Amino acid sequence: MKFKDYYEVLGVPRGATQDEVKQAYRKLARKFHPDVSKAPDAEARFKEVGEAYAVLKDTEKRSAYDQVGSQWKSGQDFQPPPDWDAGFGVHRGR
Repeated sequence: MKFKDYYEVLGVPRGATQDEVKQAYRKLARKFHPDVSKAPDAEARFKEVGEAYAVLKDTEKRSAYDQVGSQWKSGQDFQPPPDWDAGFGVHRGR
């Protein structure tokens, strides 16, 4: 799995407020919505923007992301630490 810098995806600084994150998401979601955009990668970008927003809008997920994410650069191989998804209600088959 490649690490994605969700702040970069949304074009906001790491210290962005929840309102700034929401505004950036809405702007980009509209820009890349497959029904609106004619760009060939619109659907993929729309999904990427949605993924970034899903993490950054949730204070618990954002906090966990910030703890792990500060040590990685976009595009690097990323292996989440053990119990990364504990408490989020997401369980992958292991």
